[in-house]
Amino acid sequence: MSRIGKQIIAVPTGVNVTLTDGKVGVQGPKGKLELVLHPHITVVKEDDGLHVHVSDETVKKNRALWGLFGALVKNLVLGVTAGYEKKLEVNGIGFRVAVAGSALKLELGFSHPVEFKLPAGVAAVIEKNIITLSGVDKQLVGETAARIRHLRPPEPYKGKGIKYLDEVIRRKAGKAAKSAGAA
Repeated sequence: MSRIGKQIIAVPTGVNVTLTDGKVGVQGPKGKLELVLHPHITVVKEDDGLHVHVSDETVKKNRALWGLFGALVKNLVLGVTAGYEKKLEVNGIGFRVAVAGSALKLELGFSHPVEFKLPAGVAAVIEKNIITLSGVDKQLVGETAARIRHLRPPEPYKGKGIKYLDEVIRRKAGKAAKSAGAA
């Protein structure tokens, strides 16, 4: 039995859930999201919340899908009520970030500035060297943050690049520090 899939997903007031053939739609104060269900998964709306069911509990693949879709439906409900947020930190001399409409203009030490177009549903706010991405779709916000980080990942010698705010970069000693320690 899936421990995640068995959990009841509470639906707060102000959130409307629509269940159609193979789809779950959730609309709340922050926006609207929709999820296409696997054929082996069904979602039932009851008085105490949403219940996720699977066609056959004994099949291992179905139990995995049960937990997965339980988490995905829960993410939909949390997204339209509270929203999701990812923070990125830009480190490096001369590295700058600015918001220009629905795009980020990044100066990351290349010979040219990089322009990153934000997808619809993701908003960016810049404070000093911290980029805050927010939106209702957890997958979209996380994917956008990963793509921005991929433009200039942090390097281990000086720590320059784009990293998540809570990420810890393991620093390496350079050649000069290595040879001085060996002498």
